[in-house]
Amino acid sequence: MAETRKASRFIVPVAVAGVAAATIGLVPALAASGDPDLPEITAQQLIEKIAASDTQTLSGTFKISTDLGLPSLGGLASGLGGLGGDGGSSSADPAEKLTELVSGSHTLRVAADGPERQRLTLLDGSDEYSLIHSGDDVWAYDSKSNEVFHEKGASGAPEKEQKLPGTPKELADEVLKAAGDTTSITVDGTAKVAGRDAYQLVIKPKQAGSTVASVKIAVDAANGTPLKFTLSSVEGGKPVVDAGFTKVDFGRPAASEFTFTAPKGAKVTEGAAEKATESGEDLPKGFEEGFPGLGAGLGKDGDLNVIGEGWTTIAKLDTGAPAPKTDEAPKEIQGFLDSFGDKVTGKFGSGTVFRTKLVNALLTDDGKVYVGAVTKDALVDAANAGK
Repeated sequence: MAETRKASRFIVPVAVAGVAAATIGLVPALAASGDPDLPEITAQQLIEKIAASDTQTLSGTFKISTDLGLPSLGGLASGLGGLGGDGGSSSADPAEKLTELVSGSHTLRVAADGPERQRLTLLDGSDEYSLIHSGDDVWAYDSKSNEVFHEKGASGAPEKEQKLPGTPKELADEVLKAAGDTTSITVDGTAKVAGRDAYQLVIKPKQAGSTVASVKIAVDAANGTPLKFTLSSVEGGKPVVDAGFTKVDFGRPAASEFTFTAPKGAKVTEGAAEKATESGEDLPKGFEEGFPGLGAGLGKDGDLNVIGEGWTTIAKLDTGAPAPKTDEAPKEIQGFLDSFGDKVTGKFGSGTVFRTKLVNALLTDDGKVYVGAVTKDALVDAANAGK
């Protein structure tokens, strides 16, 4: 349904790049002893329990911490702050506001009553940002600016809308949706999460060269709902993503959780879908057809090559043009790029590896791009092989 797809756009936008491509080998393992004391279960049985979970109602408190190992964006933002303008956008627009969740630690209140009604409230000191989906309507309210964003479901919305994983269940689904020989899965003990008894499902790549050390999913022992998701990098330190409930109730939330009335004096901005519906305009042809002509602008002949498989998959793109010289960019951008870019050389020539704790990208000086959830050495090896 269009409303369900729309709601999925606004779920906590934590992208677990590369993990969705992993293929998983089901390795039977019994749960280790721990607290709480739960019946033994194999990895296969626990995955089936997750798949069978059909939680439709819940409410609770959710915490998410994300550490991609990126340098601070503060200096870049202040240096470029006057270049873009606000473009008439609203500070309550979810497309902008929820990008805050890709770094740092955040606390949210969440509630859901089936696919038609969800609510998410981002807590930031005394300020709150609320996002409410109810039927055809999506409302967002930023208490700090007293601004409201409203978007109404459009029946002409494209069917191929991309969905970002965000809740523990969605993140688990992305990891567990395929099976193969590149990954080991075990049940590693039990835990208490948000006051609930849970099994710990641990997923690890068998392949060398991945940036992912492990994925740990705490699964509710009673109903199979994933309660917590932790993604760790081979670099160590803080997890790349640590997202889970601190409090959860699987009862039906009050109907009032999903109603919204704009506060008096608040500025209300209508979203693009609402405007298009009111004016009788259809979406641009390129949107309806999945941007059929976009490939020519992405690379030579629009080709995107996939190298390898599983956790060490690398995407290669040939832009057909020399890489831009960073020393010609504004100094704010130069400093930002230099802070997480490493110059590399090899049989392929020379280039720069832009790195995070999860996804790395090699941009060669002759315009080829290699990107994946793999180490710097893996990217250089792929470029040297001329694949």
